[in-house]
Order: sequence, then C-alpha cells, then structure tokens
Amino acid sequence: MAGNTFGTLFRITTFGESHGPLIGVVIDGCYSGVPLDLDLIRTQLSRRRPGQSAITTQRMEDDEPEIVSGVINGITTGTPLTIIIRNKDQRPVDYDVLRDAYRPSHADYTYEKKYCIRDHRGSGRASARETAARVAAGAVAMQMLKVVNISVNAYVSRVGNVSIPENTSIDTTQTYNNILRCPHEATALLMQRKIEETAQTGDTLGGIISCIISGVPAGLGEPVFDKFHAQLGKAMLSINAVKGFEIGSGFFGSSQTGSQQNDVFETDKNGKVFTTTNNSGGVQGGITNGMDITFNVAFKPVSTLMKSQQSINTQKQKVIIQPGGRHDVCVVPRATPIVEAMAAITTLDFLMIANAAKLH
Repeated sequence: MAGNTFGTLFRITTFGESHGPLIGVVIDGCYSGVPLDLDLIRTQLSRRRPGQSAITTQRMEDDEPEIVSGVINGITTGTPLTIIIRNKDQRPVDYDVLRDAYRPSHADYTYEKKYCIRDHRGSGRASARETAARVAAGAVAMQMLKVVNISVNAYVSRVGNVSIPENTSIDTTQTYNNILRCPHEATALLMQRKIEETAQTGDTLGGIISCIISGVPAGLGEPVFDKFHAQLGKAMLSINAVKGFEIGSGFFGSSQTGSQQNDVFETDKNGKVFTTTNNSGGVQGGITNGMDITFNVAFKPVSTLMKSQQSINTQKQKVIIQPGGRHDVCVVPRATPIVEAMAAITTLDFLMIANAAKLH
C-alpha cells in the first residue's frame, strides 16, 4: 500500500488501523537538539481524541503518545522519531454487519476494488483514526516552528448552514474555549444546537475549518509544480472527508475584478514589505510573500449515518444497512487540530527546503 508518506525533508509516515492494536508515525528529518514537549503533543491529541464531548463519537480513547525512538532525555537526536498511540477501546464486532456491504459514499467499495480485500473493522486505514498519528507529528512540527516564531491556528467557521457572520473579528486564542472549536461564542452555540438536532434524526453534517499561518517569511515554495499552496492543498485534501480547499479570497475572488483583488505593496517605517490587503492568502506565484497564510477547508457530511440506508453487498445485491459503531455527527470540531497539524508539517518542510538551498 503506497501513499502513507508525506513531505520531502520533514517527512512523516503513518501506520496502523482503526481497530488494530495501535497506530503511529515515523518522522524523518527532525532537527537534532530540540527539547520536545510531550505535554504539547498530549494537548493536541486531546483536542482530536474521541469521546471528548457530548457531540463527538463516544469511542473512549485516551490517545496517550509513546515516543519509542528519536529522543533521549527529552531532546531530539536527529534520528527517525517514532510515536505510537495504542488503541484501547476498539470494538470490531460493531462492524460485522458491514463485512459484506458497502456504505454509500464511504471507502468500502473503492478499497476493495483496489486491493481485492478490505478491513471492515471501522474501515482500517480509511478511518479518521489514522489522523491521530498526523496530529502527533504536527505537534512536533509546531514546536520546531515556534523557535522561528511561526504559529498555526485553525478554527471552525461553519457547521452545516451555520456560519460565523462575515467581517467578524476573530480571536483565535478563544478557539478551544468551547466544544465546537469556534472562537465566536454566539455562533458556537448555534452550531451545537444544529448538531444536536441533526443527531436526533440519525443524519450527519459537514462544515468548514479556517486556518491562519502567521510569521511565515517571504520566499517559501517553488514556482511551478511545488507551489506552497499546491502542497498545502494536497495536505488538506489528504484529510478524511475533505472535499474542498481555497486559499485567500478563493472562489469568491473569481467574481471580482483585478483592481478589487490585487494586493498593493507598501513598506513600513523599518522598510519591511507588506500588502494593504491579503486576497492572495499570503502566496503569490506559488511563493510566500510574508503575509499571513489564510485558507479554508471544506468537510463533507460524515458518510456513516445512524439510520437505515439502501446499498448493495459484495454479491451486488440490494441491501438495507443499519451501521453500528460509534460515529461523529459532524467531524469539524475534532478536525481542527488535524488541519493545524498538516499545515505545520507543510510549512516546516518548505522552511527546511529553503534553508537547504542556501550556501550561507
């Protein structure tokens, strides 16, 4: 099975299945001599872990990270850093009814067509359980970015048809103060009500996570295939249930004129270049311009419904499925640290590439 590795110099490889004994990640390219804060990794994992609130799946995992290589006395050695997370509340029997059936819009059918076998136990590698390993790796990347004053902050901006009002001032320090991961309290309450109402019907919801990467220097990214935003888009679209990515003004900008969209350059009193607007989302010509990187990630509604659906089985016969197991009504609250993780990993990788290209 290919496609388990992401990155060039800061490179992660994840492994394990949703209902196997453990999941984990091997990180190649870590700088040596960096003090690693295990509590920060725990914090990010706790923001993603199941069972954290009444609106998330009630699978109970403590998601305790175990570092098994690449660190000595809390300091990175520069060798491959391996983190494992043991699965403690796996219940594969919940999925026996799906052994021979394909869930609509899920990976059941496509995995079986590709590999001629599939792991029906919570979807195996197709499960969002895999993203816990990414969050652990992202927490390592965030610590390395902090040294150079780069920060990554994601938040829920939309659940179903409930959105933060346009032109609202956002304080990302408030994001994790509520279970919705929405920094606008009034909107968070409406989002929670929407999720609770949808849960009563056995249905699911999608949403949007917005993200800001601050402190990124100008000059990261390549101008052709490896544009900064192209790799960032790949990182986001690799996350389970993601169906859309836009940077800066995105699709809205396509309806405007060039004079409305162009970001005018100016310099401050210290000679630092900046733009008066940021419709480009911090990237021009595939290369960062020194402004904040701003982007949105769209998540589809969860595929597994808690009500009957028509489908077919492996014999191509029509069946009615009633999935068991434990599932989120809406994944975006728990996906916020996943978006942060993949953004941090992408940014650190580009930073390493830029530094490696210099002779001084």
